[in-house]
Amino acid sequence: MTNHQIVRRTLQGRVVSDKMNKTVTVLIERKVKHSVIGKILIRSKKYHAHVEGIDALSGDLVQIEECAPISKTKSWRVMRIIEKA
Repeated sequence: MTNHQIVRRTLQGRVVSDKMNKTVTVLIERKVKHSVIGKILIRSKKYHAHVEGIDALSGDLVQIEECAPISKTKSWRVMRIIEKA
């Protein structure tokens, strides 16, 4: 038998909302170079992440990991807090 390791995507971002129960909204920003102009653009996206047992507050820098869907909009979970606000 072979051992299969599950490779899950991880992202780092800032918590922008912690008003829901067991859920935080995390803003992920990435820098992309424009194909024609060559200018560096900042693209952002918000993810809902499940948080339980960790006290992640608004403004904290967190690491989130992709997981099986928990609800309609939640398929990420907070792994750890990198930096407190």
